[in-house]
Amino acid sequence: MAIALGDLAVRFGCELRGDPATEVETVGSLENAGPRSLTFLANPKYRQFLESTTASCVILRPENADACPVSALLHDDPYRIYALIATFLHPPPAVRPGINDSANVAATAIVPSSAQIDANASIGERAVIGERVIVGASAAIGNDASIGDDTRVFANATLYSGVVIGQRCRIHSGAVIGADGFGNAPSPEGWLPVPQLGTVRIGDDVDVGANTCIDRGAIGDTIIEDGVKLDNLVQIAHNVRIGAHTAMAAQVGISGSAVIGRHCLFAGHSGTVGHIVVCDNVVVSGKTMITKNIDEPGQYGAAMPAQKMKDYRRTIARVRQLDKIVARLATLEKTLKREPTDD
Repeated sequence: MAIALGDLAVRFGCELRGDPATEVETVGSLENAGPRSLTFLANPKYRQFLESTTASCVILRPENADACPVSALLHDDPYRIYALIATFLHPPPAVRPGINDSANVAATAIVPSSAQIDANASIGERAVIGERVIVGASAAIGNDASIGDDTRVFANATLYSGVVIGQRCRIHSGAVIGADGFGNAPSPEGWLPVPQLGTVRIGDDVDVGANTCIDRGAIGDTIIEDGVKLDNLVQIAHNVRIGAHTAMAAQVGISGSAVIGRHCLFAGHSGTVGHIVVCDNVVVSGKTMITKNIDEPGQYGAAMPAQKMKDYRRTIARVRQLDKIVARLATLEKTLKREPTDD
């Protein structure tokens, strides 16, 4: 759809520098956007592409306006405004109400006429599907599961029995919600599976990425609060609780019974051990492992950056000498304390 910049400025609360009649109809990157495209500048490292952009308009902060060679929408938070405008220009496909002939819908399931159930989808006994929900092709919704209004379950996603999903969620392909947690008791005969009797409860406006797994609780429930964003390939173990509006990038792993606060950010390949508590407003850098409670907001990290292999080997060799160095330092400090001074 095409829309004039003047209309966008009014709709999204921006200051416009340029012709209000200029129209845009799509979005693109600073370096690749073409005519009738809109882009944005939020990260200073991409400013090098600003002066050569061929976009019709750039969303940027007011302090960057003079360097912009084309029309500009000025706002203090250009990335957020870009997200809103991009969604406006490219809305998700509309719901096509109806149940495909090849879908398997249990007689006791509740499916409103506004829902879309695609080919080969399966809806279990007593499952409740909300208004305008889309259940994609070959997705499986277990017995007694519940899905809130306007949620989209993409193709081949699986919701086990009893799982509860809120409104306006997106469950991407390959996601598995409600599988058994990793509960096994050792015995002389081998590992004994421990029944996982809880479920998973997901709030409103939650995104669950492709091939992400959220395990059901062992006794109580695994809880994902409102607004949580989980990337692809994230593992959430049984009885975890994740606070509202926390985001986790790909390959994050949260171990069983951990409690993660609100508005936290976990970068890729980070994670926690089980049974710990992380407070609100914590940022965890990539590859960091949290091994004890965090009770103070802030940034935490422990990963070693990449370096040339010969330098890395030298670093590791020095790390292995730390215990000896600490012991020598302690001995030296004791010796210095015993020596007489001029005082």
